[in-house]
Amino acid sequence: MNTTTLASTTRLNPVGRTLPVLLAMEDDAEDVGRLAPDDRLTCHVHGRWIHQCVASPLHVNPITRHRWCRSCATALTVSVDELSGDVTMSCPRCGHGESAASAKLIAACRASLAAARRHSGARAA
Repeated sequence: MNTTTLASTTRLNPVGRTLPVLLAMEDDAEDVGRLAPDDRLTCHVHGRWIHQCVASPLHVNPITRHRWCRSCATALTVSVDELSGDVTMSCPRCGHGESAASAKLIAACRASLAAARRHSGARAA
């Protein structure tokens, strides 16, 4: 089974799991090869939901092109709108900078936003 399929299985039920529990679950799944790092909803470096820290310089990687514009050799800027759930990344120089790696990061951030909403909704109920 590939990591994307397993990652989707891991994401099916983040509701009711506290952030620390989900962090530990994702760490374990990643360590045993059941979860690709790009499919995480949490950040093992910052201990937060990925959408909350994706703008950190630590999430820029010119080699894999996560948050990186190859043409301009520049980090992409990030916009996360927690109300609408919209996440965008663009190059501050050329306005582009799309890559498969950044597209996966955007998808992870959107999933992270949704999971955080469900988690806070479950707590409020």
